[in-house]
Amino acid sequence: MSDVPDLTRRLVSIPSHEDESAAGDAIESWLREETDATVERDGSGNVIARRGSGPRSLALVGHHDVVAPADEQTSDGEYAIEERDGRLYGRGTADMKGSLAAAMVAFRDADLGSPDAPADPVDELVFASFVGEEEGGVGARAAIDDGFRPDYAVVGEGSTGYSAPGVTDVAVAHKGRRGSTIHASGESAHASEPEAGENAVYRACDAVDVVRDLDVPETTVLGQELRGSVAVTEIEGGSAWNVIPEACEATVDERTVPGERVALERVESVAGVEWRVDQDLPPMACDDAAFAETVLAAATDAQDGTPERVAKPHATDAGWLAAAGTTCVVCGAAEPGEAHTATESADVEVLDRCERLYRRVAEALVG
Repeated sequence: MSDVPDLTRRLVSIPSHEDESAAGDAIESWLREETDATVERDGSGNVIARRGSGPRSLALVGHHDVVAPADEQTSDGEYAIEERDGRLYGRGTADMKGSLAAAMVAFRDADLGSPDAPADPVDELVFASFVGEEEGGVGARAAIDDGFRPDYAVVGEGSTGYSAPGVTDVAVAHKGRRGSTIHASGESAHASEPEAGENAVYRACDAVDVVRDLDVPETTVLGQELRGSVAVTEIEGGSAWNVIPEACEATVDERTVPGERVALERVESVAGVEWRVDQDLPPMACDDAAFAETVLAAATDAQDGTPERVAKPHATDAGWLAAAGTTCVVCGAAEPGEAHTATESADVEVLDRCERLYRRVAEALVG
């Protein structure tokens, strides 16, 4: 019987939405007890383990932080987990301690140095579990700053159910997210004499009109089409019903694609308007078709369904890794609509499937 479901239960039961250290302790101790790998815990709390050594590496990547649980996902202050109808329910089952457990078991059990490895094999298999993914990739960015740059990475975020229900696909690209704020300044006056002031709300509305007229970029990655988007999502301004507002802000959500960005800086053509970027999570594009095909072949071997290359609409740590030069794909158990929900769950069979998939990728590439 696979170790993945039991390990998933163990990891999911450990709270990690405010402090990831206990989950990191469990991952580190399991790796030290179950493998002969070199295991390290960096200053940010990331857990990184290595089998083999050499200049070229393949990494199985995940994260052990989660978003805050819903009330029904806790019991007596602890995280609750239960199994029903072949699925594990609990905070983090889908995003992404289930796939993390699959990667840990695959890292332990992969038979490296197979005669089926390519003529120019990868030298080292790496496992990495980051902190702070839900906070904008804090752990991944810190690891990259410390020199973490594997040649290839399979990031275990969700890719199941994209091409067909229950099929674990291989995401060769995903969108990023750039969140920004439009600041409009004006001059207050009494509303009975509006001409005596400069209405910041009007200026913000003019800037919103600029946003509505902007073109969004499109691109294609290994046959998968991605189209960006941009939307004004909040607007706030004014202090009283009878005062011309002197300040107004509008937030903008932009989903980015590899390559060009929406030209949001054009809003500053409106008098009194400034534009500030608050968050910029990078998109990801796999830059190696052969690597994508290797992972797709492993996905095909690991299941009865027929997986496909797909693109994800959500940002992951693969974006930070790709920006640093790592060739990435995203492949994991979570299905659309599961992450961050009060009913979050993962299919037990799919968790086992992901372990087989990750192990086969490692055995196909690492010499």
